[in-house]
Amino acid sequence: VQLVESGGGLVQPGGSLRLSCAAAGFTFSFYKMNWYRQAPGKERELVARISSVGDIRTYADSVKGRFTISRDNSKNTVYLQMNSLTSEDTAVYYCSAAHRLISALVYWGQGIQVTVAS
Repeated sequence: VQLVESGGGLVQPGGSLRLSCAAAGFTFSFYKMNWYRQAPGKERELVARISSVGDIRTYADSVKGRFTISRDNSKNTVYLQMNSLTSEDTAVYYCSAAHRLISALVYWGQGIQVTVAS
């Protein structure tokens, strides 16, 4: 099983980034996909979630209206479009897969750094 995040880096406040997470080794379409983040000294928090078929999306209040989660089941990839970034969005972002029926089946990526600074 692999979840590989890409697209992170340094961006100026107000800028945008798109994170991608490529999945392999499991049936992607059976899994809800999540983006979490963890800032220094803070707990990991759920940023966005998308259902296995992409029809239901939920967001943390802090990112509503700025971030968009999407998925392409034909490419086994989930995305996080992040707009209007602020320093508060600086964190390591993690991709996570959770089976839609079996709660014990959860996979994590290694994480990718996003830094918002001028």
